Amino acid sequence: MKKFHIIGIVMILVAIAALFMASEDIATYSTFAEAVKVNGKIKVAGQLVMEKEMYYDPEKDPNYFTFHIKDMEGTEKKVILYGSKPQDFEMSEQIVLTGKMSGDDFVATDMLTKCPSKYKEEEMFLKESEI
Repeated sequence: MKKFHIIGIVMILVAIAALFMASEDIATYSTFAEAVKVNGKIKVAGQLVMEKEMYYDPEKDPNYFTFHIKDMEGTEKKVILYGSKPQDFEMSEQIVLTGKMSGDDFVATDMLTKCPSKYKEEEMFLKESEI
């Protein structure tokens, strides 16, 4: 075998390994009911429950934030995030959490907030002006 062939095979194996590792992070969103059944980390998507208390005291502990969300099935759970509260958190349309259940609470290790688009106001203005 030539050196060129060996390098090509190694590059193909590295590409396959990279794709396999990346596919572990690609997951569909689950619900709290499914999170109870899973032993490891899981991704749960939901919406913030504004009526429930949010707790964040950065002077006491800047890496402790609690709030409540409803998953896609309407199940409401308290979320404990060991991290800081994101800016404009209350404006988020959807919250995607990575973590696991701990008793009745969901302990999140990572959070992604999907905020409304800055173009929505412009879109609404255009629709109103067409009327």
